[in-house]
Amino acid sequence: MKRVAVIGAGASGLMAAYAAAKNENSVTVFEKNEKAGKKIYITGKGRCNVTNDTSAEGFLENVVRNAKFLKGCAYTFPPERTMRFLEEGGLPLKVERGNRVFPVSDKASDVTKCLERYCRSVGVRFLFQEGVTDLEKREDAFAVKTEKGEYAFDAVIVCTGGVSYPATGSTGDGFQFARKFGLAVKPLRPALCGIVCDMSQISRLQGLTLKNVRITASRQGKTIGSFFGEMLFTHFGVSGPIVLSLSSLLNNVDQWKEICLEIDLKPALDEATLDKRLLRDFEKFKNKQMQNALDELLPKSLVLPVLLQAGISQELPVNSLSKAARALLLAVLKGFRLQAKSLRPIEEGIVTAGGVDVSQIHPKTMECKTIPGLYFCGEALDVDAFTGGFNLQIAFMTGYTAGNSIR
Repeated sequence: MKRVAVIGAGASGLMAAYAAAKNENSVTVFEKNEKAGKKIYITGKGRCNVTNDTSAEGFLENVVRNAKFLKGCAYTFPPERTMRFLEEGGLPLKVERGNRVFPVSDKASDVTKCLERYCRSVGVRFLFQEGVTDLEKREDAFAVKTEKGEYAFDAVIVCTGGVSYPATGSTGDGFQFARKFGLAVKPLRPALCGIVCDMSQISRLQGLTLKNVRITASRQGKTIGSFFGEMLFTHFGVSGPIVLSLSSLLNNVDQWKEICLEIDLKPALDEATLDKRLLRDFEKFKNKQMQNALDELLPKSLVLPVLLQAGISQELPVNSLSKAARALLLAVLKGFRLQAKSLRPIEEGIVTAGGVDVSQIHPKTMECKTIPGLYFCGEALDVDAFTGGFNLQIAFMTGYTAGNSIR
């Protein structure tokens, strides 16, 4: 039996604690907050998208950084196993659009309760409101120091998260521990966050949600990423599921002027079909002005920005629209341009990109290659994925892998 410290009671920490304790180790969880799973409570808008009902291969296709590193634990602890684990723990699940998996109760708190039940069933000890301030490796043990005292452990699993949503306790403690041990930490960047845009043409769109559209980012004509689904306009630019995923491919951009964002407002229609639709609508509204001729095609608030971008006067009579102008309008409908300026601050990212360089970590155990007994899991590692439950899946699989390897 080994004495194991788990630093952080989030998704990866709770899973690591359970996995280590079921192997009859003595496990203590240190958590600076007053309760476990504080970041779990805000995921999925409080509903907690626990994983994605896909195969190990499908999961890996949605990992943005270091999918190869995660391959082993993806097959050992795939989404299907996460779902079975939670349901056997008394948490009924349901699958929604995009194979997103949620608790039937729609309560993120039920996810945390399920994980805590598992931990307590195997004797995990929790020390709440006791943050770890320092970590040292001595000859025969690790010294874990807190505001309340010092403890000795044979192994330490660091599950401290990233630096996003610092109010939940994710303040980068694990990166400080890693650097103290001489480990390399990849630059920290926001992932899954909103994109700040030039608001001069789109300020009137604040609050507008678009469904079944496609957003594409490109640089000098080369596509960086493209996502289909739902998005919304905000006071700073754009957000929503497809924008969040796109942001994870843009967080290493230095020259935002080189980035072109385009929204295909009618991705289900090719240009020829959409042109026929325009001709039908214009025949129907031939005696109206252009500002009143697109109401059946677009949300009302989007009509003027589209016309402005196409260079068409809103007061132009429909029957005066030239073929060339209609072609410009068609181009805007299939590629409404946004001028991106930056990503939102890292504190607003749903997850943190960057972290402990995975080349220093054993992928089959999550143990540091140069410091036996020291493990890193979840968001503390340089791994992240798109939206849809994939990041929590990373937390669960890496936490389980780390805890289960300690025997």
